[in-house]
Amino acid sequence: MDGRPGDRPYYTGCLSKYWLWVPLLVVYLSSLGRVGFLGPDEPRYASIGREMARSGDWVTPRLDGSPWFEKPPLLYWLTGAGQKLHLSDEWAARLPLALLSLAFLWFFHRMLAREFSPRVALSATGILATSAGWVAYSFASVPDLPMSAALGAAVLIALFDTRPRQGYAAGILLGLAVLAKAFVPLVLIVPVLLIARGKRIPMLLGCVLVAAPWLLLSTLRHGSPFWDEFFWKQQVGRFLHPALDHVQPWWYYLPVLLAGLFPWTPLAGLLMRSAPYRDERIRFLAMWVGYALVFFSAAQNKLPGYVLPLLPALAIVLAFALDKTPEAGWWIGACTVLLIATPAIATYLPDALVSGARSAHFSVARLARGWPFALASAGIFWMAWVAKSEPIRRQQAMIAATLAALAAVGYFKLSVLPVLDQRYSVRAFWRANATQIEGACIKDIKDVPRHWVYGLNYYAGRALPECTGAGVQVLVRDGRLQLGP
Repeated sequence: MDGRPGDRPYYTGCLSKYWLWVPLLVVYLSSLGRVGFLGPDEPRYASIGREMARSGDWVTPRLDGSPWFEKPPLLYWLTGAGQKLHLSDEWAARLPLALLSLAFLWFFHRMLAREFSPRVALSATGILATSAGWVAYSFASVPDLPMSAALGAAVLIALFDTRPRQGYAAGILLGLAVLAKAFVPLVLIVPVLLIARGKRIPMLLGCVLVAAPWLLLSTLRHGSPFWDEFFWKQQVGRFLHPALDHVQPWWYYLPVLLAGLFPWTPLAGLLMRSAPYRDERIRFLAMWVGYALVFFSAAQNKLPGYVLPLLPALAIVLAFALDKTPEAGWWIGACTVLLIATPAIATYLPDALVSGARSAHFSVARLARGWPFALASAGIFWMAWVAKSEPIRRQQAMIAATLAALAAVGYFKLSVLPVLDQRYSVRAFWRANATQIEGACIKDIKDVPRHWVYGLNYYAGRALPECTGAGVQVLVRDGRLQLGP
């Protein structure tokens, strides 16, 4: 972390070498309970983790009392640990992921500072830590972040740590990635294994030692039904068959990656330049991103979180390309310009989640509220203009842009999460009607969105049945949950 002489400007003055970590801690660890569980996955996975903590059975995931082998148990173990520590529902599920993300970002920075330079390390860490995709999945309690962090750390060790024994550390992390999201990490690690001379056997051994016990115990307990669901349906079936209703065109992940990089999306233009690829490390990382992108694009079922493991490698390539670009300050300024749209996006996002992206209205008038980011952008362009005579300005421009992006993340949390709590999550509805819902049923359950059904089941602590007679009913009317006789 001491850096090289040419990189000293990063670590001097009032912005010490901790300029990134303090605001990162504040932003990542704040507002974790400001909104109830979102989507169908968060309440479902949190229910399984809570059941593990209550029952003491840490082998078999269970949803509403029945075995649930859609995903391996790492996320459930993390949530169950949070429950054992008596954290509130949302904090128990989300805090472990936020801490895991922060730990990976620290490790990511440390490895890159040693392998490349502190300048590249801070740029890559700033890009990754504030990109929309990484921030979103560091908040939502789903298995994509644990898998991406564990796999990313394994790749960094395999590529950049020359100590042979570190192959076991990479293998242990690979095993954790398997426990996070099954066998996809094994496909993604193949190109790394091909060039990781002297580490292949230790990596494979470490992976087997970590992942095999749970797979073996589950097989002994449940036999072929476990493998039919866990492997053939959820792994092979998701890749080959469109039965899970997540079918998208082959080009789907190109816009997803560009959106996931926000506000650093303009830096994708640097990928067209040849200078970065003169470095064999960058060539390999770029080819690995291409390999992973082709693999995910070939799958029948596609979801945005599937390509989250690509973001760390992509951030390295972009940071290195930025470092080799004389006019880097202008590129950084272009990224900051996008932050002006933060207030407008914050208004648009809840409507998009509730009524669909095409039905939601994007308020151009709200762009005027992005004036603080416009000022930040103007300052960064000024730094770029004087960069020829003062190279330190380019470094300061990256620092300023990262801090502005973190401010945008904080703005989103403060402004968007309370709205989602009222309009998208069922927590507010549950809190207002908890005593009445205790023995309620769901009317016309097929017409109720899945995320509301799973949310109601979580907060009720049981699966609410479909109504078949008289009693308190939960129903959807005018797009909102209501109670009926």
